[in-house]
Amino acid sequence: MAKYSFELKLEAVLAYLEGKESTREVAKCFNISKTPLLTWIAQYRENGEQGLISSYTNYDIQFKMDVLNYMSEFGASLSQAAAVYNISSPSTIHQWQKQVERYGLDALLPKKKGRPSMKKKTKKSTSVEGSLEALQAENERLRMENAYLKKLQGLNSTKEKITEQDKTQIIYELRHEFKVIELVKIAEIARNTYYYWVKQMDRPDKYKEMKDLIKQIFDEHQGRYGYRRITLEIRKKGYKINHKTVRRLMNELGLKCLVRMKKYRSYRGQVGKIAPNILERDFHASKPNEKWVTDVTEIHLHGEKLYLSPILDLYNGEIIAYNIEHRPVYPLVSKMLDKAFERLGKGDTPILHSDQGWHYQMKRYQFALKEQGIIQSLSRKGNCLDNAVMENFFGLLKSELLYLREFESMDHFKVELEKYIHYYNHKRIKVKLKGMSPVQYRTHAQEAA
Repeated sequence: MAKYSFELKLEAVLAYLEGKESTREVAKCFNISKTPLLTWIAQYRENGEQGLISSYTNYDIQFKMDVLNYMSEFGASLSQAAAVYNISSPSTIHQWQKQVERYGLDALLPKKKGRPSMKKKTKKSTSVEGSLEALQAENERLRMENAYLKKLQGLNSTKEKITEQDKTQIIYELRHEFKVIELVKIAEIARNTYYYWVKQMDRPDKYKEMKDLIKQIFDEHQGRYGYRRITLEIRKKGYKINHKTVRRLMNELGLKCLVRMKKYRSYRGQVGKIAPNILERDFHASKPNEKWVTDVTEIHLHGEKLYLSPILDLYNGEIIAYNIEHRPVYPLVSKMLDKAFERLGKGDTPILHSDQGWHYQMKRYQFALKEQGIIQSLSRKGNCLDNAVMENFFGLLKSELLYLREFESMDHFKVELEKYIHYYNHKRIKVKLKGMSPVQYRTHAQEAA
């Protein structure tokens, strides 16, 4: 490391403090690097000219402990601690840290002067297993683990994912009772990570308003929205924000949507005439009532079963008709058809696609479609992807309603089901519909036409 005179240090610091040039420009002017200049400036601010005088003091163990405790207590950096305690080089403190971590506190004792003795050194005594010292150390470790896990358990009850920031908060609260160096091992985070988050605690959160808005939207939609839809809602309110930022903030808040579940299978073999697969996974529709899809799903709740049969318009994903029954009888489908027929306009002859469930193979069903000029299309046997859009709706319904809420009875669920379908049609936005709900998209298209 280069040696610099007191006069050079003082001149460089005063040149910077005049405020005319940046640290980079001052360093270049004096032909030095930026790092020592920053150290000199910090030392001068803390200790005046005395801080710039090189010191060759042999620091005692108490002084070293005070410096390390100061860093642990306030999350200070090496440079900050060096400035406060007037230590010429921050690397000196870093060396103390490594010594303590590797060899314990005894490593901070000053070395004896002169040549080392030629006498054979005896190995340092260690705690014998089962001794009083060993038992005390084990008891302290268990007490520390218990204190940490107790606080962690409290967080687990309110947050789905525990972040490094959460772990840092727990360590920070326990730092007076236990050593930070041991706590970070239990928390399984790096010490540098801990000190980084400690520094952030005193800084104002520039995303506080955005986090509050994200939480508000998440709660308003009962946890049904992921980061993409929340980003769209935020932008609709006039804020400019990247979806990656929203995803990161949601992770920090521990907000995450539930996973989707599988649906009821209604296939019972061939019952009647099988129609061809006319849709062939072409789920795009250019206008309303051009392509419809349908299926049946089964709901289990409080020892009862409920069957839902909806029709979805592929133009905007809207549920245009549905019926619910306590048994999967034919009226489950026929009553749904009657409601759907009311949505047909003059000249509408949609394709109605389904799987090969027994309802859709019955002559009564096929005759009802033919009377209305509706073209029947059936998925290939055992191929759920042929009706993927309907599968997707059932997955949403179960993850956003059935598995998200608690219901007093099946009748209570039926009331909430009707509310959810209205919510799905009128309020729940879709990314592919330009951030609009199905009904908003259809209405907007009609007005534009």
